[in-house]
Amino acid sequence: MKSLPEISDSEWDVMKIVWDHGPLTSGDVVKHLSDRHWKPRTVKTLLSRLVSKGAVGTSEEPGRFLYAAKIPRETLVRQESKSFLARVFDGAIAPALVHFIADADLSPKEVAELKKILDRGGKS
Repeated sequence: MKSLPEISDSEWDVMKIVWDHGPLTSGDVVKHLSDRHWKPRTVKTLLSRLVSKGAVGTSEEPGRFLYAAKIPRETLVRQESKSFLARVFDGAIAPALVHFIADADLSPKEVAELKKILDRGGKS
């Protein structure tokens, strides 16, 4: 299986827009990222990098060039999570969860949901 691309923080911002709203034009991506105050050329460069990495694909419709995700969000999130756990927690999930839960302000509903997951042995 082909390895998954590594995505930079800025590329993640673009990917989120493409996942949530794609297929869409580069102009649409620029509009969705207007709070970033990035120049359109910056967004087009990021889209181009994502296309080169195989994370985003392109298609043409009459008068429009569209971008759409080629890799599902969950696939890249899983890879990023594993990479983060390996770098920061030596791959150990339990210490990571303890760290995040200890620092989180969880609602009673969220606590109950976590308890259900733990009671099932972590399987969702």
